Amino acid sequence: MDVALLNERVTFQRNEAVVDGVGNHGNVWTDYYTCFATVGGEGLASSGERQEAGMTVEDVSMTVTVRYCRKAVDIMSTGCRVLFRGEVYDIVNVDHMNFKKRCLKFTCRKVRR
Repeated sequence: MDVALLNERVTFQRNEAVVDGVGNHGNVWTDYYTCFATVGGEGLASSGERQEAGMTVEDVSMTVTVRYCRKAVDIMSTGCRVLFRGEVYDIVNVDHMNFKKRCLKFTCRKVRR
């Protein structure tokens, strides 16, 4: 893995349940891990446009590759998301790259707000 390619800062967030002062439960996205990553694959084969409720919606996918570490290993496709340049991306797939413990690749899809 070429360290010079890790040139974009990304933040991984986790969905956690919190309790307010009255005892109400709610879900909140909290920052879990921030690191530098290689971002690529914008315009993957799965990217494109689709029709949703009579509107044409852009469906953008990308890959995020980070160095292997204990915090990154705990990131799963459920309950986690990626923040990149102010945009929110859901994690679709986690690739451990043959379990060589060098890097992790996350396939992400842009969240429509």
